[in-house]
Amino acid sequence: MMKVASYLQYLFFLILNTPLFLQAQKRPNILVIFSDDHAQQAISAYGSKLMQTPGIDRIAKEGALFTNSFVTNSICAPSRAVLLTGKYGHKTGLIDNGPNRSFDGSQQQVQKLLGAAGYQTAWIGKWHLQTLPVGFQYWHILPGQGQYYNPAFINMQNDTLRHEGYATDVITDFSLQWLDQRNKQQPFFMVIGHKASHREWIPDTKDLGEFDNVTFPLPPNFYDQYEGRRAAAEQDMTIDKTMRLKEDLKVHIDYEKNLMFRRISASQRPAFKAYYDKVTDEYEAIKNDPEKLLVWKYQRYMKDYLSTARSMDRNIEKVLHYLDTSGLASNTIVIYTSDQGFYLGEHGWFDKRFMYEESLRTPLVMRYPNQIKPGTVVDDMVVNIDLTPTILQMAGCDIPTDIQGAGMMPLLTKQQAEWRKAMYYHYYEYPQDHRVAPHIGVRTQRHKLILFYGPFVSWELYDLSRDATEVNNLYGKPGYEKMTAMLKQQLKQLAAQYEDTMAIDLLKKEGL
Repeated sequence: MMKVASYLQYLFFLILNTPLFLQAQKRPNILVIFSDDHAQQAISAYGSKLMQTPGIDRIAKEGALFTNSFVTNSICAPSRAVLLTGKYGHKTGLIDNGPNRSFDGSQQQVQKLLGAAGYQTAWIGKWHLQTLPVGFQYWHILPGQGQYYNPAFINMQNDTLRHEGYATDVITDFSLQWLDQRNKQQPFFMVIGHKASHREWIPDTKDLGEFDNVTFPLPPNFYDQYEGRRAAAEQDMTIDKTMRLKEDLKVHIDYEKNLMFRRISASQRPAFKAYYDKVTDEYEAIKNDPEKLLVWKYQRYMKDYLSTARSMDRNIEKVLHYLDTSGLASNTIVIYTSDQGFYLGEHGWFDKRFMYEESLRTPLVMRYPNQIKPGTVVDDMVVNIDLTPTILQMAGCDIPTDIQGAGMMPLLTKQQAEWRKAMYYHYYEYPQDHRVAPHIGVRTQRHKLILFYGPFVSWELYDLSRDATEVNNLYGKPGYEKMTAMLKQQLKQLAAQYEDTMAIDLLKKEGL
């Protein structure tokens, strides 16, 4: 007994006297790969037949796939603020992408909390928050939306320098360089922010023509007429009328006047020009046939979008390979997600914003060796406000009480039966960029209720089990009075729970 007691005393002495950096090494590294406008419909782990995504699929296979992952507001900058804070836009101060909006870096953020707990922190790539990062020990970011070819980066000296190459490759190379040069005696938290797959969907030269032998099926609601849905009818984001020939579809590209294409170097331009000259010839052959032209626009959009996403997935594979070969994989959490979903022709659209499924949903896969069982599937409703508390949970940090999300680790380890039964949404931006009317809404496992406001007031109700494509607005129809009343109460409760005073006032005007 004396020997056991002495041994335990010795172990306790070692723990107390082990340098903090050695204890810290036992904590997991956390790597978040954060893309832009990447749709679940374009990921094979989610059952997509459009393309294969082996990099993202590997994370899901070796960890967890979230089948019901949603955003609070389907638009770029506000979602990035949510990732950093775990709070809705009305709390972060960033509710839209407007030119007069910027993110207040002085507020509480996940990297600050992790840094205080001994983590080395970095953000590399697309940032898009109108102010420079605060609280990261290292950052190297694209200015604004950034460029696909030979992108500029802002460094920590606030110098903007051009770097040769394709943005997705360059971002990955800078990220791996930081991982090589970081302080190896600390755990790290790093975000790799990709520009892909944001408009104007400009593929790397090596991916040009990757899908040229594919004819993509039209979504079931591609020819949606928007009956009974005023907001859907009055938007400006259709493939037919909104897409720009030169910038989006690469027809008759002006390489001198257009800044995006002017960045393409002399060595890159021959392959690029040869490919899109043929695209221009295709357009010229069918431009006077409206029906053929619309379908051609859709096919061209899909080919460029998916080719752009292909480069990103390839770079995700490269990062995973680095973790394997550097010995980091066994102690590094890898999370892949996007700032929101995207329309790939559903309702005849591109872009996001609406609370309809394609843009409300966002991909989320997560690998945590020895903690998340490979092949785990989480069907519970999670929201992007849950990422910050989950990261803090994984790092062993306390979750501040003002964070509005919830840590997801109990879901991942199947230790929690109770979870949210409904999620809350609020979109603000109008009329700029696609004229999508502002709206609030509630989504349950089966139903969705949306209140559009601003230029007009209208309600929409959907039964997702019977109308997955959301073309049949049930609001005001006989037989749905009880369901409508219940969802209105849930919407009111969620607006109050998240302290959304604007929504509370809107609902009061509606008699709630």
